[in-house]
Amino acid sequence: MAGIIPKRKIKGVDFCGCRTHYYIIRSDLGCYMRSYNFKEGSDISVHALHPSCQHGDHYIAAFGSFYIIFQEKGTYRKTKDLTSDYFSVEYPLHPNCRNGLYYWGLPDHYYFLKPTSEWGVEYYKGTNFNKDWCTAVYSIHPDVLNFLPGGLSITNGPAFGKWVSIKTASNDSPTPITWQRKVTKKVGYNKEKMSQITHNWKISASATISSGDLTGFIAKCQFSFSAEYGGSSVNTDKENWNEETVVEELLSFLLKPNERLYVWQYQLGFGSEAVLFCRDLKITDKPDPPTEVPLPPA
Repeated sequence: MAGIIPKRKIKGVDFCGCRTHYYIIRSDLGCYMRSYNFKEGSDISVHALHPSCQHGDHYIAAFGSFYIIFQEKGTYRKTKDLTSDYFSVEYPLHPNCRNGLYYWGLPDHYYFLKPTSEWGVEYYKGTNFNKDWCTAVYSIHPDVLNFLPGGLSITNGPAFGKWVSIKTASNDSPTPITWQRKVTKKVGYNKEKMSQITHNWKISASATISSGDLTGFIAKCQFSFSAEYGGSSVNTDKENWNEETVVEELLSFLLKPNERLYVWQYQLGFGSEAVLFCRDLKITDKPDPPTEVPLPPA
């Protein structure tokens, strides 16, 4: 299943708006994205997020006030000052405005990201949380989706982890034999494939992170998410995240008469294409892939 992860499940990930730009805060990555237009994916840049600004609670600014959403209570609080709570009042949220995954605001409108539907990922534009005065609903550009937790599973397909047979050894003779071969395997991370998700991003020098490293972090996060949000629930921190290379490994073992062995490698990817090739191999005497997951749970 593919889906965007709600804000309530990842502290410090949020949307906000200021004047002419939109922002997506990723405290888990230590940076944020800025875009002039989510629909067109224009003027996308990524910047460092100051430690003091990380892991904050959700709030939006619009119409000269701050709005704080309390989804569980079904209310929102409006105040002129977050420090003094000056000129504050609390209203009930309209039912149509309660299911937003993220909320943000610009000077004349508020916005919220709607749950994934048959139409894809959309965001809602309105002027009143209490009366649900909607003015438009838009689709989000794929270049923006890729920066969202869970977005990679929508643009590239849900994450998978599986054993792939890379070599078969057999002994069709009536006597035991020693089988010794060099097995070629891929090891590491397919940066070339994953770099496609950042091809329209301008990485600011302040972000102190390369495009390749950023896509690796995003992929790691996606693999760690549950299947509900297009992930695999595994921790890949100890895997080789360097550029994918082809290596040879010498294997040697005794094959009994009429015995067949299978050499497996665990691979992870999105949709139908593998992007991370694990180092360890597994040998079995059955054509069915192993059932255990060789990576620790996230």
